[in-house]
Amino acid sequence: MGEIVSSGATARLLVQAEEGRRDGDSMRPTEPWKGEFVKSIVYAGLDAIITSFSLISSISASRRSSVDVLVLGFANLVADGISMGLGDFMSSSTENDVVAKERLVTEWDVAHSRGNEQLVELIQLYHEHGMDIDDATTVVNIFAKYKNILVDEKMAAVKGMLPPDEAEKPWKNGLVTFASFIVFGIAPLLSFIILIPFTHSETTKFIGACVLSALALGLLGIAKAKIAGQNYAFSAAWTILNGGLAASAAYFLGWTLKHVAGLED
Repeated sequence: MGEIVSSGATARLLVQAEEGRRDGDSMRPTEPWKGEFVKSIVYAGLDAIITSFSLISSISASRRSSVDVLVLGFANLVADGISMGLGDFMSSSTENDVVAKERLVTEWDVAHSRGNEQLVELIQLYHEHGMDIDDATTVVNIFAKYKNILVDEKMAAVKGMLPPDEAEKPWKNGLVTFASFIVFGIAPLLSFIILIPFTHSETTKFIGACVLSALALGLLGIAKAKIAGQNYAFSAAWTILNGGLAASAAYFLGWTLKHVAGLED
């Protein structure tokens, strides 16, 4: 068998790649920013801001004092942060355990399969995805020479599972989730802390909390856009809108319970 790619073909590919870089319509899309804890930070941060601000909105609507806001706000923030962190840790650990167990099952199936039934399953799958039957057979026969590769391919193609990342530590994910929840969740409460020496108006403090929450949501939306390669303005506006809707619902509920349902102090 000759070379798969000749030197002449390689040269032509390099020329085509260079022409593609010069063609504005063929520019390669920007890759998203990759980080080990991106999901934990964004998810926990967004949930923390909305949860904290919604609680402040419901308390403010019932005309409670700044002390009530701070006590209930921080208590709720720490409790939810611990819950989120433990939840992330447990879900990550469970997911890794499931994948590891499933891989053991797949290894056993490959080692104890009757005839070539494991190979035939992959060949049929590739053929269903548009690969020529002869090409699919060739590819799978090559995989069959390398047990670990064949097992990983069956995990991904048949069961939709990627091999567990050995470098991933579930406890780190949980810790990052907790820290992100606390850091972002404090933003709406800062207004009540900063403005205490300057004003006794609960309305002014609540307006300050609205502004700080909007800024925090906007920054988180921009960060999410940067990570995912999305439009900054749209991502920030959409994130602020989601937080605003949740806070409005909480404020309306608090106001209703106070003034309509007659739940007075």
